[in-house]
Amino acid sequence: MKTGGLGGANTLKGLNFENKVDFQKLLGEIPGYSIAKIPGKAGMGVFFEKNLVARCFQKHEFYKFLDDSKVNWQSMRSKRLLPDDAMLVIIRETLFIVEIKYQQVAGSVDEKLQTCDFKRKQYLKLVAQLGLKVEYVYVLNDWFKKNVVAVFSAFVAAPLPSPLKPIVRLA
Repeated sequence: MKTGGLGGANTLKGLNFENKVDFQKLLGEIPGYSIAKIPGKAGMGVFFEKNLVARCFQKHEFYKFLDDSKVNWQSMRSKRLLPDDAMLVIIRETLFIVEIKYQQVAGSVDEKLQTCDFKRKQYLKLVAQLGLKVEYVYVLNDWFKKNVVAVFSAFVAAPLPSPLKPIVRLA
């Protein structure tokens, strides 16, 4: 939320932050990596030295991937979860859900961080028949370092097995 204003779709700084951390663009700038459309497939291919190593999906592209994979996701979810980015690392058989969050003042985004375990379990249900693991990753701006200590300490202190702990990175 902007100070004294409306949150959600009305925040330009959040959209600027999301553009700054454009996951696919960042991957494509790493030497040896390239991003390209795979004809007839959802999302984008991630290539390392011309070999397909991963696939990336943004928002609705994830559900096109599920459709292409013959997953009947409609029977599992009443509402779509729309990841900012999702990356399927082929060799690891792991789907990384990447959520990008920007905050300037207290608001609902810091509360949304606490839903990662629920959302991760929902993504696990969606890809279970594909045999994929799921990791949930946040990319956050510096505001979170100073203002949401309780949420982060809960992630670190929670007696969860390693695969259930969210990966927290501050951009």
